Amino acid sequence: MRYLIVNADDFGLSAQTNRGIAIAHERGIVTSASVMVREAAAREAFAYAREHGALDLGLHVDLGEWRYRDGEWLPLYHVVDVADERAVSAEVRRQLESFLAMRGAPPTHIDTHQHVHQRSPAKEVLAATADALRIPLRHAAPGIRYCGDFYGQSAEGWPVQEAITTDALVSIVRNLGPGVTELACHPGFDETLDTTYRAERAQEVRALCDPRVKEALAASRVVLTGFSRLPYGAPGPASCA
Repeated sequence: MRYLIVNADDFGLSAQTNRGIAIAHERGIVTSASVMVREAAAREAFAYAREHGALDLGLHVDLGEWRYRDGEWLPLYHVVDVADERAVSAEVRRQLESFLAMRGAPPTHIDTHQHVHQRSPAKEVLAATADALRIPLRHAAPGIRYCGDFYGQSAEGWPVQEAITTDALVSIVRNLGPGVTELACHPGFDETLDTTYRAERAQEVRALCDPRVKEALAASRVVLTGFSRLPYGAPGPASCA
């Protein structure tokens, strides 16, 4: 069997980002979202989730954002010093407490903005947090492979529009390996965002809602699911097909 979690990052980033995620959930294949609790539209995101119980809701920990310029990564903004373990731990705790206060329940999963938890000390802090809550952490959850192929930029921030077309998404579906895969996406409509990923979001919405994708899921016998419907720590493969 092949199972697919389609997780929309950046829920709460703006009202128009929320709108794109809502459309991709209601008309498309998004089954899960990760909330940026520091952002102004976070409460709106939680309100939407209360009205749409089928949407899993995780915590998208935000410690900062970096932009690739002239051969190096430069900070667009910092929340805390990501090299300071104590500061990272305190900030993760603050964001988790905000999530709990607004949601009234723990997150179904945890991930981080720009995958900052793949480096120490955030790696250890987030791993301990996820383990204490007994929820999956992106890149580290047993039995859940992560796939980041549906993304419209290169590692250095150059446009890769062909990666977020309907054809690209259909190809990802058809080539999924057995077991559970999390596919990340970033749908939205707000091109005024002060972030490295803007214009690509509307194109993602179109692809995620294209009927050909659901047809490919059915033809390939891929089952859409969410983190809350998986047993924590289930065995399985751990890399993107």
